[in-house]
Amino acid sequence: MTREADLYPAVKRFLERQGYTVKGEVGAADVVAVRGDEPPVIVELKLGFSLKLFHQAVARLAMTDTVYVAVERPKSAKALKANVALARAAGLGVLSVRLPQGTVEAMCDPGEAGPRKSKKKRAKLLRAFERMRGDPNAGGATRHGIVTGYRQDAVACARFLAVHGASRGAKVSQWAEVKDATRIMRDNHYGWFARVETGVYELTSAGRKGLADYGEDG
Repeated sequence: MTREADLYPAVKRFLERQGYTVKGEVGAADVVAVRGDEPPVIVELKLGFSLKLFHQAVARLAMTDTVYVAVERPKSAKALKANVALARAAGLGVLSVRLPQGTVEAMCDPGEAGPRKSKKKRAKLLRAFERMRGDPNAGGATRHGIVTGYRQDAVACARFLAVHGASRGAKVSQWAEVKDATRIMRDNHYGWFARVETGVYELTSAGRKGLADYGEDG
């Protein structure tokens, strides 16, 4: 059974090759490395990423700015990438340890800048914000799940068809005030709409149920 202590030899060799003197279990720290007059390096060892690991590592920042978390390399590249991003945002470094080979890879170093801001992602967030009517998810999801702006638009289209019957997308768009009404009904993501003829849609039985479920929330 793998233990946290099994990570230590590989981490110790990794640091010693860089000229550090390394000792384990120094005070509250799992690993401390010293090189000349430089600030000490602290490494917290864990078999996997966890909130507790990040809490411990952040607490060590009170002692030095050079703090790493060392974990056994996870099988999921996606999980590794996400946790490296979190560590970088917190000012921590990440050491990935391959136990069978006894090798260590520095995924990021302490003090590196956090993730770059994406204008595209921010614009997408603000579009989603503007699209939503009111605050339907206040306090968490509704009884039927998260209500998105897209779903609110679909509910508005369904509500119009429930009252007026089969209608052209352009009319639904104008009267229900849903800019993308035709596309929403054509894509039929929820199975609520059926095409009667080109550009004309009617409400399905699933749509009537969806309207009953989401009508109040939407």
